[in-house]
Amino acid sequence: MDKVITHINSRGIARVTLNNPGKHNAFDDQMILQLTDAFNTIAANPSVRVMLLTSEGKSFSAGADLQWMKRMASYSYQQNLNDAQALAEMLSVLHKMPKPTIARVQGAAFGGAVGLISCCDIAVASSNASFAFSEVKIGLIPATISPYVIAAIGERHAKRYFMTAERFDTSTAQQINLVHEVVDELVLDAKVEQLISTLLNNGPEAVTAAKQLVLAISGRTIDAPLIEHTCEVIAGIRVSTQGQEGLTAFLDKRKPNWLKD
Repeated sequence: MDKVITHINSRGIARVTLNNPGKHNAFDDQMILQLTDAFNTIAANPSVRVMLLTSEGKSFSAGADLQWMKRMASYSYQQNLNDAQALAEMLSVLHKMPKPTIARVQGAAFGGAVGLISCCDIAVASSNASFAFSEVKIGLIPATISPYVIAAIGERHAKRYFMTAERFDTSTAQQINLVHEVVDELVLDAKVEQLISTLLNNGPEAVTAAKQLVLAISGRTIDAPLIEHTCEVIAGIRVSTQGQEGLTAFLDKRKPNWLKD
């Protein structure tokens, strides 16, 4: 059985689905490799405009698969390092995805699943979702996902929830910036569609450039080289084909060519 299913529709929406509902979409090495392949394929596909990360069943993902954990318990240091590097590669590919990414979250999202959510640009959760970094309960830590989680929720929130392993609800998740929107499960898909439609209204190359801008600027000191970089970026996109089309369409009061009637 494919634990990850990818479908790309005519609108350019790539839907990546975690497909192991019998185990609450728990992670194992097979799922990690399949996700990495899916993300790399989507990143290289010019017809994809938006990537949606979703899952089958009651849970988004309950974290690590029990059988996988049993195998890891007997791994050597090198085997554990290789295993961690595979997970790190998958997260990095998702984080650097040139397309906008949306996480659609329902039910339990534990451990590595919160890493996936943190790597996505936008996260929408149903009101029944819950979250936890439960690693310390079994003597481990959420190391591989930590760069993305800390970037999403901040150092102080990360210290609390990494150390306590508390389970928290969507209200807290939204408060600490893990998710952007919380809606009733009955309207979860409608909210996701609203976000997709909003993204599709914008210039595809500009959306990609906007994402790259945030990744390039985040955490850097505001100095002369950084300011010069931002000037070069806007100058370049203004004279680009899509930039010229967007500006001309705005001034002519018509739709740009990326919007279809």
